[in-house]
Amino acid sequence: MMRLVALTLFLFLSLSASSQNKKFTYFQFDLSAAIRGNPDASAVDQYTQKKGSWLIPDGLGTKFGYGIHHKEWIALGVHTGINWEWTDKLVVAPVFANFKLSPKVGEDTRITLQLGYGKAIVLGRGSLMGEYKKASIGIQTVDDLILFIELNHYSLPMYKQRDSGNISLGIALVTF
Repeated sequence: MMRLVALTLFLFLSLSASSQNKKFTYFQFDLSAAIRGNPDASAVDQYTQKKGSWLIPDGLGTKFGYGIHHKEWIALGVHTGINWEWTDKLVVAPVFANFKLSPKVGEDTRITLQLGYGKAIVLGRGSLMGEYKKASIGIQTVDDLILFIELNHYSLPMYKQRDSGNISLGIALVTF
């Protein structure tokens, strides 16, 4: 009888211990809008008599990724997505490793630094591929939303231009 009670107690404790949340993976989804300086910012519109804005949109992007983390502080994952650059007339699908640091700076706030490195596959241009690098910094809220600014760089052998890139503003959702 004592063995049955001990076995039941052991099974109950092991099941309750394994049911605790020990999830160490994450999923991240980003939406971003690329911006660039307006070359006509100082020109006055003849109809409104106003000057143009300093920054104008230059593309859209979305990325998603999956990886592992340690206490939401440090993470490593594999990400992919699509970046559409209007000025360079590019649609790029980056596939990259993403390294993320997210130290707490307040009770409910984190500063997030992300670095990525991988391949850039240009869609619609044959088998054009190159190197992809990204760096972003942002603020993460208690709801795991990240507002960020991001630099994307592509090393693509097209035309006489070997490099392309953009600066983006975006929002990301991370689920742990």
